[in-house]
Amino acid sequence: MLVLTGAAFLYFTLELMEQRILPLVLASSWAFLIAVFAVPSIIRVAHLKNILDKPNLRTMHGESTPRLGGMAMFAGFMSALTIFTGLNNGVQQLLAGCIILFFIGLKDDMITISALKKFAVQVLATGIVMFMGDIRITSFQGIFGLWELELGASYAFTFFVIVGITNAINLIDGLDGLAGTIVLIASFTFGLCFFFYGGTAYSSYASVAFCLIGGVLGFLRYNFHKATIFMGDTGSLLCGFILSVLAIQFIEMRAVPATPSVALGVLFVPLFDTVRVMLIRAMSGKSPFAPDKNHVHHRLTAMGLGQVTTVLVLGSVNTLAILFVLGFGEWGNHYILLVLLVFSAILSALLEFNRLRSAQVVSKV
Repeated sequence: MLVLTGAAFLYFTLELMEQRILPLVLASSWAFLIAVFAVPSIIRVAHLKNILDKPNLRTMHGESTPRLGGMAMFAGFMSALTIFTGLNNGVQQLLAGCIILFFIGLKDDMITISALKKFAVQVLATGIVMFMGDIRITSFQGIFGLWELELGASYAFTFFVIVGITNAINLIDGLDGLAGTIVLIASFTFGLCFFFYGGTAYSSYASVAFCLIGGVLGFLRYNFHKATIFMGDTGSLLCGFILSVLAIQFIEMRAVPATPSVALGVLFVPLFDTVRVMLIRAMSGKSPFAPDKNHVHHRLTAMGLGQVTTVLVLGSVNTLAILFVLGFGEWGNHYILLVLLVFSAILSALLEFNRLRSAQVVSKV
């Protein structure tokens, strides 16, 4: 009798897992196939119409390259999500925001627009998910002694998080395969957390994550060094926006200890890079938004690392940060934040030391 009961339990467990896993596999595969087959056509049209990103002093590529890869990711992600996922729990509003950002990113990739216009559209997309989808951070979960947030503070901080993460992904997109690799790692982490801990309430966000994984994988097939296409603002804004919503829903799910700090660890590399370059610019008396070559990938390539090696190094750093925050979540928010802060300071010091040493060598020559 005990054997029969155990067998029945195993059968129903496997049946349940199949019912939950199969839709995710199908959704991710669909997004991958759409993206991987769309990219060659996009590349061909971009060359015919001369819609190319030409090399300049700030870029790392040496040849004119299409930067409309975000179109393929958008097509794969959007079609897979609408076919295989229920548009509930804020997913419908997320898709609306994605559509808005897609078109402003596409316009910027074709004819450059001002940062103010892009920011205005980000405000609109953020407002849709916050006010219409009720996607927001409601608690600091004990960070600095703060717990539940008042409504105004909740909206203000959520706005800061969404816009911050969206632009962090946009800023780190400066090397073949880098942004796509970071997005892939973060999406996979969030997707697994939603799958194992989210239950039915957050199952739609597991699908969101895996649809994004499929679209990014299809694009990365053509984006690793030497890339034949870039994701452009179309892709980076889309990926950053989706990741910001995934991070917020992960924090609100509260399924693992210290979820705000864990979310920071999942997005460690882009957030570290964004904060670091803005501090450097501000300390130099420049605008925090002025473009330069102080990004972490610029510093690593200046040390002599190749593009592929740099991507692997930064991907490994982000993965180690994820393993740390997930493995030591029981330490609590404050200890995890302290470790991440110390690690960030050490990395910044090493990068600055190497920059100064390189400058001394050049001056002697």
